[in-house]
Amino acid sequence: MASDAVDELLARSHVLGADKRVTNYGGGNTSCKTTLEDPLTGDTVDVMHVKGSGGDLGTLAAEGLATLRLRELRGLRERYRGADDEDEMVGLIEMCCLSAGAAPSIDTAMHGLLAPPHVDHLHPDAVIALAASTDGEPLTKECFGDTVAWVPWRRPGFELAVEIEALYASRQGLRGVVLGGHGLTTWGATSDECQRASLEVIAQAEAFIASRGKPEPFGAVVGGREPLPVDERRRVAADIASTIRRFASTERWMVGHYDDSDAVLDFLARDAAPRLVALGTSCPDHFIRTRVRPLLLDGSRDEWPALHAHYRDEYAAYYARHATPASPPMRSADPTVVLVPGVGMFSFGPTPDEARVTGEFYVNAINVMRGAEAVSTYAPVPEDEKFRVEYWALEEAKLQRRPKPKALTGRVALVTGAASGIGKAIAERLADEGATVIVSDIAEGADVRIDVSDAASITAGFTEAVLRHCGVDIVVNNAGLSISKPLDETAEDDWDVQHDVMARGSFLVSQAAARVMTPQGGGDIVYVVSKNAVFAGPNNVAYSSAKASQAHQVRLLAAELGEHGIRVNGVNPDGVVQGSGIFAGGWGAERAKVYGVAEEDLGKYYASRTLLKQEVLPSHVAAAVFALVGGDLPLTTGTLVPVDGGVPQAFLR
Repeated sequence: MASDAVDELLARSHVLGADKRVTNYGGGNTSCKTTLEDPLTGDTVDVMHVKGSGGDLGTLAAEGLATLRLRELRGLRERYRGADDEDEMVGLIEMCCLSAGAAPSIDTAMHGLLAPPHVDHLHPDAVIALAASTDGEPLTKECFGDTVAWVPWRRPGFELAVEIEALYASRQGLRGVVLGGHGLTTWGATSDECQRASLEVIAQAEAFIASRGKPEPFGAVVGGREPLPVDERRRVAADIASTIRRFASTERWMVGHYDDSDAVLDFLARDAAPRLVALGTSCPDHFIRTRVRPLLLDGSRDEWPALHAHYRDEYAAYYARHATPASPPMRSADPTVVLVPGVGMFSFGPTPDEARVTGEFYVNAINVMRGAEAVSTYAPVPEDEKFRVEYWALEEAKLQRRPKPKALTGRVALVTGAASGIGKAIAERLADEGATVIVSDIAEGADVRIDVSDAASITAGFTEAVLRHCGVDIVVNNAGLSISKPLDETAEDDWDVQHDVMARGSFLVSQAAARVMTPQGGGDIVYVVSKNAVFAGPNNVAYSSAKASQAHQVRLLAAELGEHGIRVNGVNPDGVVQGSGIFAGGWGAERAKVYGVAEEDLGKYYASRTLLKQEVLPSHVAAAVFALVGGDLPLTTGTLVPVDGGVPQAFLR
């Protein structure tokens, strides 16, 4: 790559991608035209570097660029048969690539056919506000004069590129175009000139709306829809989040994100909100993420299931209205954005980042609606055009190229005592399998600080976890400690602290977990117990009694919670010496003394008394936990899985 040109392009991209008002995450693209040596012929050839499909401007790196031979790309105009056949151009554009790199995006032709060396395509809120107005064309003229032209809505692709190229060739002094219902394209002779054109056009649109627009474009605040006080709002949000997450996860589990920003709360409080929510979003980047429209829960909580069912029916009807025999099968009819007046917005995706980004897109949409209503009337892309984008064969192909989701994608796991040892290994294994993992511990550095011996700490920890991700699917009761003493040396405090952490602590954690899992329709609770719950060893009456309590909690809770779709299981490890915080904290020395071996040989001693003669490691326990929650044992509950190398005295009866 031509280093200077690429460096300039990346620097410009980072500036433009750093502000969500300029373009949203993953949206927009930038390009530059330069020369390179053709690796096949050694000749100097004209090329274009352009942000590839799926990349993000704010974090764009050189490997995220597609590099194409410019002569061959422009030569495709001779192969172009018209708008009805423009999708075939995508494969031909890919053949113009000079080298392996990012896949060219659908906007590549727009960059390539334009003559200027530098081109930006962005999705600025203020410009889309004009582009999504009923008076978009005259407003564009009023705002920019002859320096920026209007292009009516057209789905991105080769035909749109041809139209913009012709417009550029026919208008002297044109700095850019507003794409109806879509966004902004600008250009320049240098990278700095192009960046300046983009930012100046956006600032001009912002100033135009601010000076010309109505002061309250969403109307008056409606009684009963005002934002709740912050403490009450977050309490309510935590209480309803798992129910709302179920609405977004009818067909597959989704991770949630909660947003109670001023922009969201003010919008939902206003008179115009129900009308505008029903119209949906406009920019293709918006409605690909947010679906045709959000689900507005504008009623009592008892009404919410019916509102969700109606939403799903409406989506199915939308699909039926526009689908053709060639359309891909209908995707999930669940919402990805759920709005609750007074409380805020819940957005969803298969990962926390995607859930957050979905919410960011709807905040962009709110900004667009505010601007459009300020100067005109919001008029998004028609429903049939939304369908053409959402169920575009090219969009479907992009989805099919994504890696198959991992077993725990979309599921949220909370592991207690996860800062070290067995808990850390479990957290890492669940994360490797796709779960969104919350590391809970009393130690510094935990995602959520929870002292399992303190009911208030557990409640606060689960509230924080639910506000982060809108639910919890897997809870692993792993927190523990060990004090090894004979009966006559075991003090009441020794007994109490071990039962407080393990017997009482796991009871309280499971209680909090069930309160979250029941309204969301199920989940998994797993206890890390011990073979000592079954096998009576010497000098550990307090520890083994607490573990026996945990073992029976598994059975009791499995019997009680099954009707709510909650499975409760456990694992019974033998002594896990390597990497264990418990053993390193003194338990290892105490147990080694009991068995008459050196502390450094304790792991080997445990292995020697097993049938398989192998030491149990944290990874073995983590593997057993995953086996219970990974999806292959959906009808298993109330069981304890030995992870002990084979200790006959600990065989379950």
